[in-house]
Amino acid sequence: MGMPVGNPLADMSALRSYCWPSADDERIYSKIYRQLADFPGDDLLLGAWHRDTLWEKAYMLVGMENLMAYFLTEPEYAREVLHRIMDFQIEIAHHYLEAGIEIVFMGDDLGTQSGALLGPRIVNDFLAPEYRRLFEIYTSRGIYVSFHSCGKIASVLDLLLELGVNLLNPVQASANDLDAVRLATQGRMALHGGISSAILMEGPIERIIAEVRRRMWQLGRQGGYICAQDQGMPYPDAHLQALKQAVEDYGRYPLTPPDSSV
Repeated sequence: MGMPVGNPLADMSALRSYCWPSADDERIYSKIYRQLADFPGDDLLLGAWHRDTLWEKAYMLVGMENLMAYFLTEPEYAREVLHRIMDFQIEIAHHYLEAGIEIVFMGDDLGTQSGALLGPRIVNDFLAPEYRRLFEIYTSRGIYVSFHSCGKIASVLDLLLELGVNLLNPVQASANDLDAVRLATQGRMALHGGISSAILMEGPIERIIAEVRRRMWQLGRQGGYICAQDQGMPYPDAHLQALKQAVEDYGRYPLTPPDSSV
């Protein structure tokens, strides 16, 4: 994951001369159609990706501390940056639709380990209107929407449900009340992740198997759950294999509750 070495829009005066990219630039959109030509089809879904959809792109351009301050001191500047970012994302979305995508992946890290990164007023006033512009393009066409946010996401669950998110990732085990997340989303939004990255990294195998069985029962006994690790890390191969094998061994319906002695 790349990070900028500077923030070109940290100074508000830079906005006047900043050269925004265009999704209609062949150097940008042609890659979509080249990848489409290599898509194998069969039982795979054709997917697209709006990485760092809005908030993360904005703080990379402006600087996180600067942007948080501008929400309060220069709100119109913050709105303009967010709007221009979403203009680009919408242009890209039209190319994705032309390519015939079936699922779209979006994401912004909106949580920390212990709480929300941004308060509800900021999210609702600044981010939500721009998210709606993009999400409606996909939801109105019946395209599945997956949204990624690390950290504690309780404060944005209602918004994501309203926006029409079908799949939430990574459901970070150490940051969320997973029972509460499942209760709020059951039958309305599928969950993807939930397996503790710490347990998967540290092991041992028996502990990983117990974690998989516990999360499958907790999050998936009524359906709507894709069992996976809650972060991408360089896990030991044997530990990843243990996760996969546990899902194959115990992940068939009807699920049985994990043995309390494990």
